[in-house]
Amino acid sequence: MAYAPHPTATAQPGFELRFQSLFNAGRGLAFPCDAEGHVELDALSEMARENYLFARAVVGREFDTPRVWPRG
Repeated sequence: MAYAPHPTATAQPGFELRFQSLFNAGRGLAFPCDAEGHVELDALSEMARENYLFARAVVGREFDTPRVWPRG
């Protein structure tokens, strides 16, 4: 799997919100979240926060609708 969670994500248990690329199978972005898919923006690094906001902005054009996955 080519998802690249930010190092902050490894310290947080629970779930991750995954944005799957519409054009490159197996590629995407993942962010730590709660069971409902809420991402704590203040816990992300500046780069991860920018990637998260970008991914949200291009859902339907670059990324599929994000899904919540258990971490593991």
